[in-house]
Amino acid sequence: MTTETTGHAESVEITYDPSVITYGGLLRIFFSVAHDPTTLNRQGPDEGTSYRSAIFFTSTEQQKIAQAYIQQLDAAHVFKSKIVTEVTPLKGFYKGEDYHQDYALHNPDNPYIQVCDRPKIEALKREYPDLFVDYKGQ
Repeated sequence: MTTETTGHAESVEITYDPSVITYGGLLRIFFSVAHDPTTLNRQGPDEGTSYRSAIFFTSTEQQKIAQAYIQQLDAAHVFKSKIVTEVTPLKGFYKGEDYHQDYALHNPDNPYIQVCDRPKIEALKREYPDLFVDYKGQ
């Protein structure tokens, strides 16, 4: 059982090459296939503030782009409900425990991976075939 006392959010750290994909392109993927940005403190079966929808920016430019993108999606009623994704400055990133690293790769038959992650990977392949890279681990 989690106590939800740290204020941390489960997240991924993304390092990208802007000559390959723009920050806006990353946002498009985040909002279209990565998760549901309209559920407060929940992603799939996981509940609590550590599962909130969040974008952690590292520059004022990223903040403005993310906020404007969310406003555009809300104005266009892309989702049935209002987007609850928080846009907040990155104060630090803490790597998860080793057993969390590449979990889906090492546990492909896990029911959670099959139900929650595989559909997202398939959607990514289908929606962004030019950007999809079959990950083999580090």
